[in-house]
Amino acid sequence: MKMHVLGNLAILCATVALSYGMQVSKPHYADLTAPIPVDGAMHDTLHARSFDVRLDKVVFARALKTSQFGQEKLLTTSGLWAVVTTNLTATVASTTVALGTWQGPTGLRYHQTERLGYSPDMPPHGVDPGLEKRGLFVFEVPPDQISGARLLIAERQFGPLDAQARISLDGVPTAADDQPIDVLPQYDLDAPPPQGKS
Repeated sequence: MKMHVLGNLAILCATVALSYGMQVSKPHYADLTAPIPVDGAMHDTLHARSFDVRLDKVVFARALKTSQFGQEKLLTTSGLWAVVTTNLTATVASTTVALGTWQGPTGLRYHQTERLGYSPDMPPHGVDPGLEKRGLFVFEVPPDQISGARLLIAERQFGPLDAQARISLDGVPTAADDQPIDVLPQYDLDAPPPQGKS
């Protein structure tokens, strides 16, 4: 009888240990339904499910000049402004590309700044098939989160099992201290893009 109780106790302990091990080692639901990454580099055209994107230029500045409600504003930041210029196209049907995230080399993520007013070049970007559209994404980032960073672009913030373009920013020239080489004192967001560029 004593052996029978000890055997049952051993089976119970093994079951509890196995159940606990399965619980802590299983993937989290958010990981199972996370966006499907489409990786690429600057100047590559990445093909997500509902849109194509190409990142051509990143400009860093200490201040941004823009117009808000008819008044000129000069916005400063404790880090650097990163103005990312992309070209977007819908693949099959008209869609909206709304989410841009700067992911630093340490994994920290910085969402688009909310300090800017509405502009046709700013998210959300409405895009159509066959028509390339210039789209800006603007971030405030610490200088130490630039070298080795990636830009994450998706249709919306919560898109389970949807595609997410992950663009490596290795094409950004940096100095030996990993700081960007070209930092403008001021960048005018309302200036028209250079001729011949989208």
